[in-house]
Amino acid sequence: MASLRLGVNIDHVATVRNARGASYPDPVRAAEMALAAGADGITAHLREDRRHISDADIDALAAITRRRGRPLNLEMAVTAEMEAIALAHLPHAACLVPERREEVTTEGGLDVAKGHNAITPVVQRLSNAGIRVSCFIDPDLEQVAAAASAGSAVVELHTGAYCDAVRERNPQAAAMLERLQAAAAEAARLGLEVHAGHGIDYETVKPIAAIGEIVELNIGHFLIGEAIFIGLGPAIQRMRALMDEARSVRAA
Repeated sequence: MASLRLGVNIDHVATVRNARGASYPDPVRAAEMALAAGADGITAHLREDRRHISDADIDALAAITRRRGRPLNLEMAVTAEMEAIALAHLPHAACLVPERREEVTTEGGLDVAKGHNAITPVVQRLSNAGIRVSCFIDPDLEQVAAAASAGSAVVELHTGAYCDAVRERNPQAAAMLERLQAAAAEAARLGLEVHAGHGIDYETVKPIAAIGEIVELNIGHFLIGEAIFIGLGPAIQRMRALMDEARSVRAA
């Protein structure tokens, strides 16, 4: 079974900073703390409206991750502006996500099947520049196939619906987990690297981490929220321990 990496999304450190229009708390400092606590990489979403992460943050994050030899995963909409920023900074990875100005957070996966003709050239240009391209998709076999056809090296499966169902004690949670398992298996069969993220917390991480084809989880909002109570380092370390426990149980 593949090892499981943890990418920490530090967007909402910037959300807190921007609420006061100040320079504190600094998401770059959070990224450094996350790496020190055991994160394997840093994820940041530069939105069109710059509601949290700023262009200056991306400049600084690109510099520190490169200096530390750790990957920066830039979440980005499929727009000319974001493509130009990615090509200027050359992050290790770019995860293509849907983006609507009025949404509070990313509400679902990118419809690669419907947007295939627009998405494929972007994937190709980013890939040609040496960026590892991921498509953030719902756990749907049609979307998995479309991402592979578009030339994506990675798919990141949207886990939000499953995590919400678990917290709400929705009886459909088991079926949603099966969809994640099936999508992960199909993606791996097609030669795609499989990541997962969105809505993951301590309660939901282990069933997702136990899916053997998944090699990376990207977690942000919960860890930043938990850091208020126990600190960012301990929050990440506990998440890492739960991920490792889930893998060790499956391996046994």
